[in-house]
Amino acid sequence: MKLAVLGAGAIGVQHLDAASHIDGLEPVAVAEINESLAVDTAKKYGIRAYTDYQEMLQKEKPDISVIALPHFLHKEVSIRCAEHGSHLLLEKPMALNTAECDEIIAAAERYEVKLMVGHTQHYFPENIEARRIIESGELGNLVMINDTRHVNYYRADRPRWFFEKSQAGGGIMTNLGAHSIDKIQWMTQSRVTKVKASVSFQGERGDVEGSGAIFLETSSGVPALIMQSGYAGVSRNETEFIFTKGMLKLETGKGLSISHNGTYEPVQLKPTVQPLVKQLLDLMDAITNDKLLDCSGVYSKTVVSVIESVYDSSETGNEQVVK
Repeated sequence: MKLAVLGAGAIGVQHLDAASHIDGLEPVAVAEINESLAVDTAKKYGIRAYTDYQEMLQKEKPDISVIALPHFLHKEVSIRCAEHGSHLLLEKPMALNTAECDEIIAAAERYEVKLMVGHTQHYFPENIEARRIIESGELGNLVMINDTRHVNYYRADRPRWFFEKSQAGGGIMTNLGAHSIDKIQWMTQSRVTKVKASVSFQGERGDVEGSGAIFLETSSGVPALIMQSGYAGVSRNETEFIFTKGMLKLETGKGLSISHNGTYEPVQLKPTVQPLVKQLLDLMDAITNDKLLDCSGVYSKTVVSVIESVYDSSETGNEQVVK
């Protein structure tokens, strides 16, 4: 299968790295509006550079298009790629809003291409093991979830478009909150049904929120609290699952700990392939064998719907039922 990456930023390059490790997958092109970046990236991976993605689609006819572009371009570019018969790996969040999600889903169905959204939380070994433990019932019933993330969201090297609501859709809750929402839904095998939230706008750049606190409830009746801050502070990325017979502490990208008796002990994890490699292998398998995707457009729209409810709740001060 031939693969093209649209967008030569950090995420796009990570996808090229992943693709280069997969037998049967051939990176052929990168499309990037910054010509010097496009040329440098293409030279590094031995592929062809384009500044016009539509020209790239016509000439290269990629089997898979990886879309790693600013959020406001997701809808237009996804539809164009689908029109050219290219299967889609679309970075999260899927789109600016659920209406755009519907248009992308319709295009993928119309042109009979697979649509996968890059919810990488499904591919980390510690996340996979945590989900297994939750499902096994060995710690009893899951009674609540605390998800906390602090990060320097306003770092100087973050592109300007991230701070413009018209281009990004929102701030930290759109970009990083999507990971937390997806993580909770996927691990509990449920959907977020209710949201009460408050966000703050005290960043030094743009018109998007820099922090948020969300109280939510899942369809399985489990309450969860998501706390995220992009202001100055100590970096932290932890999800704690509290059960009737113990606890789990998940640090995605680092590891997993379990407690049966008041102290945490590390969980030994089996070696596995890198998450972006595993993600591409899943997409290739779905294309080859016409399988349904876990991170489908329909699923990914539910994450965007929760994000919309977060902003609605913060603006109105009322709890929102997620549509």
